[in-house]
Amino acid sequence: MGLRILAVFPLASLLCAEIGTEERTRMIEGMNARAAHFGEVSRQIWEFAELGYKEQRSSGLLRSELQKAGFRTQENIGGMPTAFTAEWGSGKPVIGILGEYDALPGLSQDIHPERKPLVNGGSGHGCGHNLFGTASAFAAIAVKQWMEEKKIAGTLRFYGSPAEEGGGGKIYMIRAGAFRDVDVVLDWHPGSSNSAGLGSSLANISGKFRFYGKAAHAAGNPQLGRSALDALLLMSHGVELLREHVPATTRIHYIITKGGAAPNVVPDFTEGYFYARSPSMPVLDNVWDRIVKCAQAGALATETKLEVELVNSVYNKLPNEPISRVFYKHLQALGGVQYTDEERRFAETLQKSFTPEDGAALGSEATVLPFEAERASPGSTDVSDVSWVVPTASFRTATFVPGAPGHSWQNVACAGSSIGRKGMVLAAKVLALSAADLFTTPAAIVDARKDFDKRRAGHEYKSRVPADQKPPLNYRDNP
Repeated sequence: MGLRILAVFPLASLLCAEIGTEERTRMIEGMNARAAHFGEVSRQIWEFAELGYKEQRSSGLLRSELQKAGFRTQENIGGMPTAFTAEWGSGKPVIGILGEYDALPGLSQDIHPERKPLVNGGSGHGCGHNLFGTASAFAAIAVKQWMEEKKIAGTLRFYGSPAEEGGGGKIYMIRAGAFRDVDVVLDWHPGSSNSAGLGSSLANISGKFRFYGKAAHAAGNPQLGRSALDALLLMSHGVELLREHVPATTRIHYIITKGGAAPNVVPDFTEGYFYARSPSMPVLDNVWDRIVKCAQAGALATETKLEVELVNSVYNKLPNEPISRVFYKHLQALGGVQYTDEERRFAETLQKSFTPEDGAALGSEATVLPFEAERASPGSTDVSDVSWVVPTASFRTATFVPGAPGHSWQNVACAGSSIGRKGMVLAAKVLALSAADLFTTPAAIVDARKDFDKRRAGHEYKSRVPADQKPPLNYRDNP
């Protein structure tokens, strides 16, 4: 695949100075020498495929790598056993790098371009967090070595954050004060292209709705029963009708986690797990209130008892242009990645499993896309909450085959393959070079803070997760 770079910005528009060419070359060469090792680390986490708040081996492996490199670690951040920080240096500035490592349920898949679960019903890295956490740790270790050699002042901190997939781990890290002294935070995410810009995300509120009824023989004396399933179905029907009366950018989705025990028993307990999303938190507040009313209506109509547990809520992401421009500069300089004929055949076979609307041409993963204008992507992340308390920016590199649907077995196959690892190494290099620029250019950090203050002006950050709520460590468990 040939390299094609788009939308080159003039050097005068860049908001920070590069580290020296010799330093940059030495850093990249050092990372090339260790790329295979961190590729193996990412493969181990891929094999662990641990769900949110259960990532003991995944977080432990990354923590061990950072400890061996000389980082000081602190565990059990915010009451979460798999959350940790790893720090090196002292004083200002303080630059943070985010890392994640949780998998998704039901997506177990071998490194194979056709559907082939390793464990039926098992979990898998359909969002590439095995690559995410590893690249971030890899970058932190490379930056630490550079700081040590050059005697660079400041503090470098890696954040091992669990349960991004609906568990809101970073919210509890924020509440524990883990970001209180940080100047800027660097973030990335696996994707199917190489890009940086001003993309935002959707705010999200999720909760479990439980209905308690009265069991009875469904044929012998159904009049004595009060069906919790009827209540949940009425709620779901109300939500379906609600879709017509919410803004077009709203997303609502749900599953029934418990629907009853047997068809001939009137269900006395059911549970549904609902998500709602919007680019605006105030708009989402209103949508969620209406979803709760649908649940109340279902309980009223069936004479059942309703219990609502708010599982998680995250904000829409606050972009930061100065940091994003630093990322983009290094993405352009490094370019995309090159693939072998075997990797191309793997990708082409995998693409046969996509639906027509998924399709995208091979080659985009070797391209750096134009700097992204402000828009809201359809996903949600607890990185967004961090972006409201400290200047934060994100970028993507190509770790998945273009056109692969998010949270899919196809992405699991890529995340465990050499295709995923190549994009991971590119991400680690962009993170490392960007952190080095920020450590040596105080004005860039000042600019990042100014942009942050301007975008946040007039908007208060207040998590919708109750202040006294503890991390939902068992949120992945079904009743």
